[in-house]
Parts: sequence; C-alpha cells; structure tokens
Amino acid sequence: MRNRIEEKFLEFYESWIFQLEQYLHQLLIAHNNKNNTMSEIELRGLISKLTTHHKAYYTAKWAAIGEDVLALFGPVWLNPLEKACFWLTGWKPSTAFRMVERLRKSTVVLVEAQVKKLEELRVKTRFEEEKIDREMERYQVAMADRKMVELARLGCHVNSGGGGGESMVVVEAAVKGLAMGLEKMVKAADCVRLKTLKGILDILAPPQCVEFLAETTAFQVQLRRWGNERHNQ
Repeated sequence: MRNRIEEKFLEFYESWIFQLEQYLHQLLIAHNNKNNTMSEIELRGLISKLTTHHKAYYTAKWAAIGEDVLALFGPVWLNPLEKACFWLTGWKPSTAFRMVERLRKSTVVLVEAQVKKLEELRVKTRFEEEKIDREMERYQVAMADRKMVELARLGCHVNSGGGGGESMVVVEAAVKGLAMGLEKMVKAADCVRLKTLKGILDILAPPQCVEFLAETTAFQVQLRRWGNERHNQ
C-alpha cells in the first residue's frame, strides 16, 4: 500500500517524464536539423529548458526525501528495469561519460581542450562516486554492529508488547538517525549527478550539448518504455 509521499511523487514523476518526452521530440528535431537553421540562441534556449526540467526533478525529490527517504529506495514510480539501473536512487554520474564517448565515435568531434577538460571532470566524478560508495559501505557495516543489533532486539520486544514508552523512543531515535544518514548520502549522490551534468554541458558547444541531451534523454525514455512493456507482459 502506497503512503502519501509515494502517491504524491508518483503523480509528479508521471507528469515530469511526460514533459521529458516532449523535450526529447524537440531535441531530436534540433539534432536532425542538418541545415543548421536553428540559431545558437535557440539551441541554448532548448538546453536551458532541459536543465531547468532536471532541476525541478531534484527539487521535488529532495522535498520527498525530507519526508520519507526510504520511499526513494523502493520507488513505486519506477519499473523493475529502471530500478536495476539505478545507483543510490538515480543514474550513476560516470555513465554520462560513456554517452559522450559513444557520441565521439559517431558524430561529435571534440577539440583537444574539450577532451582534456572532460577527462579531468571524469576523474573528479569517479573520485566522488568512490567516496560515496565507501560512505555507503561504512553505513551498511554500521547497521550490523552490536549497538544496532541490540536496538533491533529492543524493537522486536516493543512490538510484541513487552516494552514501554522509553524503549519506543530509543528505537524511533535510532531509526531517525539511520534515515538521516541515508538522506545525506542520497543528496551527496544527487549533487555529483548535477555537477557532472553541468560540467559536461559547460565543456560542450551548444550543438554538441543538444546531441548529448538527445542521447541521454532518449535512453531514459526508452528504458522506461522497455521496462513497462516487460513488466506488463
């Protein structure tokens, strides 16, 4: 049964992904514009629409995290295939560089300065990912330490009717502490996602940004379609 936060974010996400599909259509038109009739101002305007759309997602997501971070680890608004591709409730930042590399092998030509900056950003992003992975590992290990095991036993004792109000307060405080730790890590991961996206878009020229956004957006939309089709079979 879905709680209020899940229902609210489900409604938001379905509207958000629908708008993303509309932007994908615009990106593909710009991408397939072989005569280059779109001005740089028009391209930048389209890029701005996409970045604003993604920022709106994270604004809504962080609001939901503040109310129920655990809902983000079992998102009812995603299908199983989408969930399988996630890293700490979202896309893994380093995958963006694979998208850029795939474009380099097909249509996008980068100058030496761009290649150098992208590599510097990739190394920095990978460092941040590993830092968060280590923090998550420490968090998971801490879940199994002696103090947490004792709290789990105390929780079972309370639920069976054998504990008083003081015990319940201790258990609730511990759970709240765990949730705060998760919230901190999710937000850290989201910050890396946003910095990576902004960093890549700052390095690429407007036409290259459009190709990159068309590639990443098409993958996200298609992943959802594939997952829904398989899930509904």
